[in-house]
Amino acid sequence: MFCYQCEQTDRSNAVSGCASAKGMCGKDATTSDLQDLLIHSVKGIAQYAKRARALNAPDNGADDFMLYAMFTTLTNVNFNATRFVTMIQEAAQIRDRVKASYIQAALASGLTPEQLTGPATWQPADDMDGMLKQAASVGINAGLDQVGPDIIGLRSLVLYGLKGVCAYAHHAYVLGKESETIYAGIEDALDFLSNGPTDVEALLNQAMALGTVNLAVMALLDEANTGTFGAQQPTQVRVTPIKGKAILVSGHDLGDLAALLEQTQGTGINIYTHGEMLPAHAYPKLKAYPHLVGNYGGAWQDQQREFAEFPGPILMTSNCIIEPQPQYRQRIFTAGPVGWPGVRHISDKNFAPMIQAAQALPGFKDDVSEKSITVGFGRDAVLGVADKVIDAVKSGAIRHFFLIGGCDGAAPGRNYYTEFAEQAPKDTVVMTLGCNKYRFNQHDFGDIGGIPRLLDLGQCNDSYSAIKIATALADAFERGVNELPLSLIVSWFEQKAAAVLLTLLSLGIRNIRLGPTLPAFLTPNLVQVLVDKFGLMPITNAPADIEASLTRKVA
Repeated sequence: MFCYQCEQTDRSNAVSGCASAKGMCGKDATTSDLQDLLIHSVKGIAQYAKRARALNAPDNGADDFMLYAMFTTLTNVNFNATRFVTMIQEAAQIRDRVKASYIQAALASGLTPEQLTGPATWQPADDMDGMLKQAASVGINAGLDQVGPDIIGLRSLVLYGLKGVCAYAHHAYVLGKESETIYAGIEDALDFLSNGPTDVEALLNQAMALGTVNLAVMALLDEANTGTFGAQQPTQVRVTPIKGKAILVSGHDLGDLAALLEQTQGTGINIYTHGEMLPAHAYPKLKAYPHLVGNYGGAWQDQQREFAEFPGPILMTSNCIIEPQPQYRQRIFTAGPVGWPGVRHISDKNFAPMIQAAQALPGFKDDVSEKSITVGFGRDAVLGVADKVIDAVKSGAIRHFFLIGGCDGAAPGRNYYTEFAEQAPKDTVVMTLGCNKYRFNQHDFGDIGGIPRLLDLGQCNDSYSAIKIATALADAFERGVNELPLSLIVSWFEQKAAAVLLTLLSLGIRNIRLGPTLPAFLTPNLVQVLVDKFGLMPITNAPADIEASLTRKVA
């Protein structure tokens, strides 16, 4: 195996990357190699799907499969090697179906079908052992000796950003939202990668095009979330448990949570959110369930300790699973793209096994003294008081906005984000999204003239809110986003963050501070390109970066 797609990648060797029997995330070499093969298979589907779509013969079912398949290869999503063998075989069948549709459409249009090569013609071996022998030629660093690390790094940037795009699009899809334009953009990117691109400008242009596609994806996901559950509302969320039977829901999938809430009505079981599910409490149709009682624990990387202490079953949705420990392995369930060998998977939203487990387990024996935090400052809530915000800026009451958001993680250096938020001057506003918020969301920031100094915009899935707020303020002040008193302090961990970064760069947003470390797939040459072209900056230390942000000249 060779993998360096996330921030926790092994950096102890001369070449950064996980290349041993098991990666830093817990993914074994077998699963990693099968994931590489699945991506290769998906590229083959896309080669035909793109051409079929151009002849008005799209296969959206194939696109739905590609979204799901790509999602399963994200960091901390699916570790079940057997499942990847099945998906690779399914991918070959779908590829052949789309190929037949393309050939038929081409002939019907009087055209000679293209004779495609590469992934379009690849055939998987009959069993896992055979597939593993095929994996060496399709990994992320295949061809390194021929094209060099810079090209491999740029291909990686496009692929990892594309994984994030597919994950966000899948979140929208499971809530009933899909887009032909988005499918076309994903097909284009996969087809582009299938040809082994080597031109630096072409790769950078594809990365920016993918950022534009992701903006449309995030808008669609925003529509899916708010259209299904209502616009977020500022809401106090209890963060201490209450007496009673309990189920914990982690990950990101609001649809799974809604189904579980519906099925547990009247059972006496309380539902708690964990990690990135915290913002669920802000959606009117979800918080209307009285047994959605609070949030338990913090960010994803703390789950092994927190899940062990939780006295009920746990549902892991969408992503961010870590190897389940013996203390809770028999009471954790997975759903959607998530998978772990030996862990029970619920594929049909029938949560009866979890409900039975919750009724058999003790739950919380006593109430704990109540503490709460406030969430729900999505774009509708913030823009609803935009006039007050604008007046506060014009009067000087608000000097600067900091968006401190992104993925959290266990690596050293992430206390930077705690220090940055807590040391931000009292005449500044801190906006946050993603699980990075757990670094500081229980700190009392106070308010500025009734405007809370800490505005929790939601999940990483809600990045569209941050973009809409920034562009609305830019319109109000008749200036560009880069001229606003606004600084973006971004923590990255995995491929969703890569997709959001590409979107920000494609919008021309500059001076983004990124950390705690830079992606291992960005070579020094590529880092310099991003610094020169987009003003991207590695974080340094909180006081220095605060000072630099506040003294940066704006129009």
